[in-house]
Amino acid sequence: MGDLPRTAATAQTGLMTQLADSLRPCGPVVDSKAAERTREMLAPAALAEGWVDLLDRTWPALAPVFAASPYLAGLARRAPSRLRDILTGDPETRFVDLLARTAATGELETAAEAGPELRRLKAEAHLQIALADLGGVWDLDAVTGALTRFADAALAAALRVTARAEVAAGRLTAVGQGAEGPVPGWFCLAMGKQGAFELNYSSDIDLSVFYEPDRLPVAEGVEPRAFAVRLTQAVAALLNDRTEEGYVFRVDLRLRPDPSSTPLAVSVTAAFEYYETVGQNWERAAFIKARACGGDLPRAQAFIDELAPFIWRKNLDFAAIADIHSIKRQIHVHKVDDRLTAKGADLKLGRGGIREIEFYVQTQQLILGGRNPELRGMRTLEALQALTEAGHVTPEAAEELHGAYHALRAVEHRVQMVADEQTHRLPEADGERARVAALFGHESVKGFDAAITGVLKTVNRRYGELFPDEEPLSSTFGSLIFTGVDDDPATLKTLSRMGFDNPLQVSQTIRAWHHGRIPATRTERGRELFTRLAPRLLEAANATGAPNAAFNRFSDFFASLSSGVQIQSLFLANPKLFELLVQVLAFAPKLAATLARRPAAIDALVDGDFFAEIDPAEDEGVMAIAVSRADGFEAVMDAVRRVHREQAFRLGVQVMSGVASAERVGRGFADLAYLCIRTLAPAALAEAERLGGAFPGQVAVVALGKCGSREMTASSDLDLMTLYRADDPRAMSSLKGWGAETFYGRFTQRLIAALSLPTAEGGLYEVDMQLRPSGTQGPVAVSHSAFEAYYAGEAETWEFLALTRARVVWASTPAFAEEATGLIEAALRRPRDRKALARDVRAMRALLEKERPAKGLWDMKLARGGLVDVEFAAQFLQLAHAADGGRLHPHTARALAAFREAGLGPAEPLEVLEDAWRLQQNLTQLIKVALEDGADPSQEPTAFRRLMARAAGESDFRKVRPRLESARKAARTAYEMLVQP
Repeated sequence: MGDLPRTAATAQTGLMTQLADSLRPCGPVVDSKAAERTREMLAPAALAEGWVDLLDRTWPALAPVFAASPYLAGLARRAPSRLRDILTGDPETRFVDLLARTAATGELETAAEAGPELRRLKAEAHLQIALADLGGVWDLDAVTGALTRFADAALAAALRVTARAEVAAGRLTAVGQGAEGPVPGWFCLAMGKQGAFELNYSSDIDLSVFYEPDRLPVAEGVEPRAFAVRLTQAVAALLNDRTEEGYVFRVDLRLRPDPSSTPLAVSVTAAFEYYETVGQNWERAAFIKARACGGDLPRAQAFIDELAPFIWRKNLDFAAIADIHSIKRQIHVHKVDDRLTAKGADLKLGRGGIREIEFYVQTQQLILGGRNPELRGMRTLEALQALTEAGHVTPEAAEELHGAYHALRAVEHRVQMVADEQTHRLPEADGERARVAALFGHESVKGFDAAITGVLKTVNRRYGELFPDEEPLSSTFGSLIFTGVDDDPATLKTLSRMGFDNPLQVSQTIRAWHHGRIPATRTERGRELFTRLAPRLLEAANATGAPNAAFNRFSDFFASLSSGVQIQSLFLANPKLFELLVQVLAFAPKLAATLARRPAAIDALVDGDFFAEIDPAEDEGVMAIAVSRADGFEAVMDAVRRVHREQAFRLGVQVMSGVASAERVGRGFADLAYLCIRTLAPAALAEAERLGGAFPGQVAVVALGKCGSREMTASSDLDLMTLYRADDPRAMSSLKGWGAETFYGRFTQRLIAALSLPTAEGGLYEVDMQLRPSGTQGPVAVSHSAFEAYYAGEAETWEFLALTRARVVWASTPAFAEEATGLIEAALRRPRDRKALARDVRAMRALLEKERPAKGLWDMKLARGGLVDVEFAAQFLQLAHAADGGRLHPHTARALAAFREAGLGPAEPLEVLEDAWRLQQNLTQLIKVALEDGADPSQEPTAFRRLMARAAGESDFRKVRPRLESARKAARTAYEMLVQP
């Protein structure tokens, strides 16, 4: 790399100059008080040592630095004389002296002596380099070169001190003195930025350590491998450990072969075997910057030279080139976040960051460098220039990337100078970002943000031009490779990190799909699509927090597809939709089972209106078409189940996605139930007529409970009643001579069977007829006259409460539908004693609390202040005011709103009840779609808890419980206020 770069003045005159003479202010003073405090703390030493004039003269350049950087201000305050010496010295000459003093540290006897000295030298180096950088004295090459040379010198000193300790411990025979270093046969390679003399201000150092067992001068009985590992650990600790003096460098040893399963120091033989057999392309890219930097340097260089055929391949087939392309794709996904603004931007790993420039260069080097040694340069900008001169990069692109690299590296250094943190991310807070902006020479944060955003966009645009047709195929957790004969070990580790309990099973399943063992991937196109879909599947499964359930249920669904091109294309074109589907599979086992049994249910996803509110009229048309193709009663039952399954799936996904309110979803589930009833009731009536003959009369199906109020959930059953009137009380059916009770009883039984019995297409609903007059003791079908008489004299208060939610959903004629509706309304509008009604309602609620207490916090129905309290209040008010013409509405929230709007109750408690209803209905809809009965949402994965928080209108799941408890407490008070004489 040659000598240190020199300042312009030194280069032109050859004379040494004081750093103080060349310093320029880097930018504005962002915190004048902080700067002044530092000056006040420096002043006594300057006065005592006679350099007040120097401090005054350099203060315009020092003030912006110490105002913006607490770290640099601290270095100056802790040792004012160090600042004085830096300012009065020639920067190049002084830095050469600092390197010599660093090397001399290696002659100290123990780590206890060397450690503090190395840390003091690091502080001195950091302060000088920062001032030379910020003061405009050194350019980027000089700064990164100085940082790298100090790292090399510190490493060499640490190795020599450690080797001396090993001799003292009797494990090493002697400390080497020649070119082979202190420990012949042991060496380390500088990787990454240290290897390329591009180290950043607060960087760690990436080292790969190797050894040759036969060359190590270990004492008799000492095992070479154990010695090499111990030596490596000791060297790293001397540099890495934090003390009150700070640290020298963080040491990262993970770029060695297969770091998860190899020791910290790898034998040369094992290393060559690894690279020759299982070495990956990303490792080839890493070795572009590899440099012998410590220990036995001749052996280190020989090692690199011997690896050259692995790094630089002269013959590349299409597959190899595609694999190199995948490095770019893998790094892109693994390292890049999605933001492209200065605020919070990751200057190294983010879009448009330094890493994109580096891999823009390195991927092309790997492809082209095998046949053209001129393209093998380890330094990023030198390699970019070589690629440009060879015609592989346009001069315009090179110029833009060159300028962007300088800007991003400079800003990266300034981010780290603020607090000596190994961060590459610009602060989110404007005040903190203003510090970086000032160190970069910008007066305003706004102007700084605009400049950096422009740089990021430029880099990202140029990066996108490289292999433009490629896409990410990896994961943020690591590599995802499913090709080859064996399961990839790194992939198994990635899958384990992603939360899969059985990574081997997941890997084998996916590899089987890659081999076309299911219909979805049997075609070449299907397999091509799945190659792209696989990493998205695993990422989406991980994101749910329940990856095992998500993957296993997707597996059931995917294996059941008859073909896979259309559906995989849909998923790839709509990644958010795919992520939602995987989330549904993870948290909604019923919906997952639906997809596994009937993959065609997912066809609805193609519909652009999938997330829109379901139009009942449109559904009727779909159902009519489906039923028209059915031949016979059982075929109609199957057709209804198919339509129901697809629409229930659609509603369930809408709940999971949060696009639909509880009121809308409850209405949707109810409308779907009505559609099924309206379709199956005529079929059931026709079946009764087929068996018993025609009967002169009319019949209606009345929905009660949540079906009647249109507040159904995914797991609601149907509370039904059939109401009939014979044209003639003595009439008989034409074939079997059945009377009205028998005929309509058979109709009702057929309807129940049609709605509830499982068929080849699955089940539909559980049907409950217990809310009819006389419950299970009376006839299954209720006559017009029996209904009228029962509610006129026998019905109890709870039955009237239930009747407030009654709705006629189908009748054999429109006229009888009106007649049945009139019968229900007449029963509800009978005069009643308000005091007795209030006592009855309160008594029923008290009995319910005693006999069926709430099962816990998430029992939305039975909890104090839960849905039962809200429903009882709404039903009580309707019965209390019905005789006087008060509005009747089966829907709980609408009934409450109607009373509030009509002034028939105090507004505040009615609003409280509406709020409690909506909150608990929103949560109920999600719980019923996703969880089994009795499940505790607080024990579910984080992703599901986020869904719960969203359903409750909260930003955090931890806020749901207080919100729920507060709403229930208020609802209970409102209930007690309203339900009184």
